Amino acid sequence: MSIIESIEITPIAFRDPPLLNVYGIHEAWALRTIIEIKTVDGHYGLGESYGDEQTIGQLRAMVEHLIGMDVFCLNEIKQKIASVITLPDPNSGLEIAPGTLGVTTVPRIFSAFEVACLDAMGKITQRPVYELLGGKVRDEVPYSAYLFYKYESHKFTDDPWVDKWGAALTPEGIVAQAKSMIEEYGFKSIKLKAGVFEPQQEIDALKALRQAFPEHPLRIDPNGGWSVETTKALLSQFDDGLLQYLEDPVPSKKSMGEISAVTDIPLATNMCVIGFFDVPEAIKLDAVQVILSDHHYWGGLKATQELAQICKSWDIGLSMHSNSHMGISLMAMTHAASTIENLSYACDTHYPWQEEEVIKGGKIKFKDGAVVLSDKPGLGVELDRVALAKLAENYQNCGIRSRNDVAEMQKYDPSWTGTVPRF
Repeated sequence: MSIIESIEITPIAFRDPPLLNVYGIHEAWALRTIIEIKTVDGHYGLGESYGDEQTIGQLRAMVEHLIGMDVFCLNEIKQKIASVITLPDPNSGLEIAPGTLGVTTVPRIFSAFEVACLDAMGKITQRPVYELLGGKVRDEVPYSAYLFYKYESHKFTDDPWVDKWGAALTPEGIVAQAKSMIEEYGFKSIKLKAGVFEPQQEIDALKALRQAFPEHPLRIDPNGGWSVETTKALLSQFDDGLLQYLEDPVPSKKSMGEISAVTDIPLATNMCVIGFFDVPEAIKLDAVQVILSDHHYWGGLKATQELAQICKSWDIGLSMHSNSHMGISLMAMTHAASTIENLSYACDTHYPWQEEEVIKGGKIKFKDGAVVLSDKPGLGVELDRVALAKLAENYQNCGIRSRNDVAEMQKYDPSWTGTVPRF
């Protein structure tokens, strides 16, 4: 039977490199939550979500209400979540992680359980999740190399771990990072996380990447770190087709609309359009030409398909945003993306930056920059309970309970504020 018998909510922590962004720097440990739903007939389904205390508390608050429900009755489950969860201030949460904002609460919590239910459905019916979503339109899903400026190692931690990537603080360092990542994973497009240094230095890095990888489409993401005036002044440097798209150069739909009015370069976002409630204004202002969906806060895999239809109707490009994540999230993204006909661009992923895993067999493999779909039931992954226990122990011991790039950067620079725009 497909009735939920129990639900396990397990916070985990895994090592994260010292990656720089407009807000500051990643802490030494990234946080996630693993959701495991078990049915009365012994099947189980996996989900993955944020690891901040707010999300963990909201997930745990739902457990007693979902036990006894049917994993196939997703609409009922969504209604139950909406009736039980107390909505916080719509603006509460982390600006750097839009999915944790109060306004995305119900979609975020539902998504975590929806993915676990779909995984369980797949195991019950012996079908992959993409078939439960209507069937795949592609056999593999392309991902992009996601480059970061970074330090060689974390300076304020007792953990001796040092990532394999080394420092990248110059255009030459960024090109070297790209070469290593593309050699290992085979990515066919490149994204640079920007907003860290003066814009010209970052554009110089883009131009160095173009010279080193002339066939790879390029993207840059200042995370809203540039002002409207700065962005307008920089646009002429992109006139030669340097960019595939420009992601979140400025920090609001209104500002994005001002930039869109003076350039033909597609503007992408995962920050100013974070739910269906944002779409009407974005269309009215012509603020974005590419929406970077994220099933974790848009409301799940079926909601991602609904967004795809809106984008198709309004001729808006579509791809997927990423945060530090494990393989459960990667496979959920991949199954959804495989069913979307109008997936316009290779998806983002932080996956190369993470070395640990909670699934059997270790890290998921990429083939020429893509994840290949299998016909295994559900998401196609199984839980490694030894690894889960270890990462759960990391969570208990690491001392971090909510991502805070600003506070971490203040250890390096006490005057740091993390306010945007910076330039």
